[in-house]
Amino acid sequence: MNAHGFVHKYGDHVDTDVIIPARYLATQDPRELAAHCMEDIDKEFPAKVKDGDIMVAGVNFGCGSSREHAPIAIKASGISCVIAKNFARIFYRNSINIGLAILECPAASEGIDAGDEVAVDFDTGVITNVTKNETYQAEPFPPFIKDMIAKGGLMASLKAKEA
Repeated sequence: MNAHGFVHKYGDHVDTDVIIPARYLATQDPRELAAHCMEDIDKEFPAKVKDGDIMVAGVNFGCGSSREHAPIAIKASGISCVIAKNFARIFYRNSINIGLAILECPAASEGIDAGDEVAVDFDTGVITNVTKNETYQAEPFPPFIKDMIAKGGLMASLKAKEA
């Protein structure tokens, strides 16, 4: 399982109300949430993000509310992985639950810039900045988390076991 794309970069303490503004929380439709993802800090994000792209941020990414809308909006927008110095714990858990790959790696967060081409190997935790020819080491996911992400999250994993 791998990710490869171009980077959209954000700063520290990006909260869930910035990821998906509260005015759009009346819907559970992932496509509708994606259409408004990050719009309060990056109006162009919904139009410029491409499937497979990677989001990079600083400290405490996903702080704020405990709603799953934020990681759903990010995943539905096409982002294949979020890399940050660290994540708010509830955001981290919600991301894994819905199948959004996220990695904590302070060195990558600092070394990667917006627009860089990045590849991520989830088996090894190696993050490669193709643009700068640099590599960073994140903690790889344990097999059960890789399985959850590959199957689209906890609910999708549970449905697959029932079938």
